[in-house]
Parts: sequence; C-alpha cells; structure tokens
Amino acid sequence: MNSIRIKDAEDLAKMRHAGQLLAQVFTMLDDFVREGVTTMEINQRVDSFITNDLQARPASKGQYDYPYALNTSVNEVVCHGMPKANEKLKSGSIVNLDITLEKHGFIADSSKMYLIGEVSPVAKRLVKTTYEAMWAGIRQVKPGARLGDIGHAIQHHAEAAGYSVVREYCGHGIGRQMHEEPQVLHHGKPGTGVTLREGMVFTIEPMINQGDYRVKTLKDGWTVVTRDKKLSAQWEHTVAVTANGFEVLTLRPEELP
Repeated sequence: MNSIRIKDAEDLAKMRHAGQLLAQVFTMLDDFVREGVTTMEINQRVDSFITNDLQARPASKGQYDYPYALNTSVNEVVCHGMPKANEKLKSGSIVNLDITLEKHGFIADSSKMYLIGEVSPVAKRLVKTTYEAMWAGIRQVKPGARLGDIGHAIQHHAEAAGYSVVREYCGHGIGRQMHEEPQVLHHGKPGTGVTLREGMVFTIEPMINQGDYRVKTLKDGWTVVTRDKKLSAQWEHTVAVTANGFEVLTLRPEELP
C-alpha cells in the first residue's frame, strides 16, 4: 500500500484537466477515423493535435522506446498495435485506439473502439459487451472496496456473454508516471486485493476476446494478438477514487449522463 501514490486535490485537478484534453482527442477522431484512412495517418493526426492544438505531450511517444503517439489495434490485435503507413482501415473492421496525454506533469490514459463501415453483429456485440464490462468494473470503485471487486465484475459480465478475459495485461495506477501501483486485474474474486482509498487513481482497461483468452506477441516485439485469430476488443478510462465513489477523469462528451 505504501507504494501507491495518493493524489491530493491539486494533483487531481491537474489529472482532471489532462483527462478532459484527452477526451477532446477522441472527439476529434470521431470525424477522422473511417474506411480508407491508414493507421499511420491516425497517428500523425493525434500527434499533431496533442502537440499543436492542445499544447500537451503524447505520453506514449518515447515511453519504453515506443516511437508513436498511440496504439492502433485492429480486429484480432489485443493491444499495443503499431501504426503502419500501409495499413488502411477496411469496412467491417473494429479498431481500438489507445492514447495517453501528459499536461502539467500528469498523465491521462484512455482507449476507445471504432467500428469501420458495415460491421457484423458478432463484432458489434463483442465491442458493446466489452464497454459494458469496463463500466461494470468502474461502478465497483469506492473507498473500502477491493481491487478484486473490480476484476470480478468485469470477468462476470464478459464470461456471462460467452467471452474470455485476457490475463497477461491489466490496468495500472497512473499519475506523474504512466505506470504506477497498483496493478488492476480484470478478473478476480470479490473481497480480495488492495483496499481502495480516496485519492487513488488508476486505469480500468479490460481486453475481452471473442474466443480463447490466450495471446501471443508478434516479432515486432509490441503487437499482441489472439492465439486463435478471433476478435478482441478493449475500452479504457482513467478513474479516481473519490470520498463517496468514483470520478472518470477521461469521460467523453457522449458518455455524460
């Protein structure tokens, strides 16, 4: 517990601002991401928008020597997909765009699924269920709850729909550093794990597979795909524990109640 960094009101104000800026990136992309656009064009647009329009820093760029402003994970890619100049988005595809942004020393992290053109009902159901699973986890967040409560809620929702939860990757504490304690698993048992306290901030970012949960990393050392080549989906938000519940710092306009 001592290694978990508790954010004070000033820290949270800065993280909230970074989260609101990151939400603007996705609002911009809503009109840009479409059939025929390459994943590298998306990267260039995001890099320029964060740097020039928002006067912020794409936090993924240079992190662990990663060269791009975001991850672009298409269809069977689970996470960490790298933008490519020759990868055009095709009708029927689903793509996760995972973006981080730093402003005034604090980082926000979020990802969103985009449906390209005419997408099959099977793919739409996976994307919708993954979004619901993320929110099932978020709704567990409050002081005194346990990390296992979050993981269990996500796992239960995903598996009830016939899907599997990726085990190798998880959410994480976030603040001045991209990855802080604690690790936030997307599976688990209620009443287990770290007890949540006001001022904790972490990501909830379930990766849900259409088939088996097992994954493998491609030769580029980054791209993670499903072993069975079936579809995978992911959504992500940065979440703060408040005095009486939670605040989603990266909430987008279309998600406002």
